[in-house]
Amino acid sequence: MAGSKLVVIGGVDTHGETHHAAVIDTAGRILGTAPFDASAAGYRRLLRWLRSHGDLVSVGVEGTGSYGAGLCRHLFSQGVDVIEVDRPDRRMRRRRGKSDPVDAEAAARSVLAGTAMGSPKDRSGLVESIRTLRVARSGAVKARTAAMGSLKAMITTAPAPLREKLEILSRPQRVKACAAMRPDPTRLDDPAHGTEAALRSLARRVIALDGEIAELDEALSPLVLQAAPRTMARCGIGVEHAGQLLVTVGENIERLHSEAAFAQLCGVAPMLASSGRTDRHRLNRGGDRQANRALHLAVIVRLAHCDRTRAYALRRTAEGLSKAEIIRCLKRYLAREVYPALVADLRALRGLDTI
Repeated sequence: MAGSKLVVIGGVDTHGETHHAAVIDTAGRILGTAPFDASAAGYRRLLRWLRSHGDLVSVGVEGTGSYGAGLCRHLFSQGVDVIEVDRPDRRMRRRRGKSDPVDAEAAARSVLAGTAMGSPKDRSGLVESIRTLRVARSGAVKARTAAMGSLKAMITTAPAPLREKLEILSRPQRVKACAAMRPDPTRLDDPAHGTEAALRSLARRVIALDGEIAELDEALSPLVLQAAPRTMARCGIGVEHAGQLLVTVGENIERLHSEAAFAQLCGVAPMLASSGRTDRHRLNRGGDRQANRALHLAVIVRLAHCDRTRAYALRRTAEGLSKAEIIRCLKRYLAREVYPALVADLRALRGLDTI
């Protein structure tokens, strides 16, 4: 129609300091590319520039969970349809090379072609707070594990009198005893005193990290309960499990169209491995492995405390399935059970109708 506004699609290649944008029309013609600062002012200029070319229908963004997170928040707040774009495939890069304008154009073209259809996670609500706290907790747990490993190895190689005194203690007693050591700072050239100083440092690090983890757990528990009360009401689902599932799904649950998609996201959907006369499924090694772990641990809890789950395991064992195969089946069933509760929790969190 004469005088109608040109319909355009944007694409953005994100980096730490700058984002490169490209815009194309619905016929695939490139209308322009330009760099912008990765800042609040840069996000505003980028969106104005995209809209200056016509009626902006959607924007494909690379790295929505990292460098592009801030841009996505701004685009969401302005009512822009944002599409998550994977990096260009190797075949395209061999043909066209690698540059920021080329990658931005490829992002826009993947949206136009329909090969990119995923919605990025909404990082503006309670679930994002849970994610950040869980990142801090995970780092503290890894550091504590490393410190405990170093402490154990150092005790193994310590001078015999010191080693024999510590090896008979339990782990908490060992940490407490090492933290209370008083090595002579003037005699650290003696291996006994040097080892005591090192053990005290490691033990105090473990104690400090224990306190940090407990503090983060105290902060996380009410937030997860607020975000997912229905999910946590399910047998075997605790704060750790529910928190990970919330982070994996994201606050905008509409990203997942079914419980089958949720199972695929968590890596618990069975994969076909049939050939000839053999009809079987194999372990799914894809999906979010931390979400897979959360479901796995919940199943282990159910096997220990849920009569219905134990009865299922006994029946399937009699049919010839191994324990690993039974756990895989139970994880798939648990994903099917958890998904409606998770949907209801996240819809309620956003003030939407849960019916």
